[in-house]
Amino acid sequence: MNEYEGIPDKEEMRKKMHKGMGMNHGMPDPKKIKEILDIVSEKIPGLLKELSGLLYSPESAKNYAGAAATFYKELTAAGMDNEQAFDLTRQYMSTLNLGNMAKGFGHK
Repeated sequence: MNEYEGIPDKEEMRKKMHKGMGMNHGMPDPKKIKEILDIVSEKIPGLLKELSGLLYSPESAKNYAGAAATFYKELTAAGMDNEQAFDLTRQYMSTLNLGNMAKGFGHK
């Protein structure tokens, strides 16, 4: 028995895959793309609103401030001077700021 017996040739397999994915000559089916974009446009606004509520709620602000205070206190308790501790705390807080992270997307 040939070890390749029963395996369809590559071209036939490629055609079946493209047909199954709604592709024609390597291009996605525009109807499928429209369906996907319609679903995304319905879901994204709600997700962004929910995320915004989580990030900017009074509870989140309290947690954010508590994290900054704890970080600063730990640095000064370890013997770091106030200026160095402040600079490092500012850097630490910028890593927790999603707005700053979003600005960095797409920039290398």
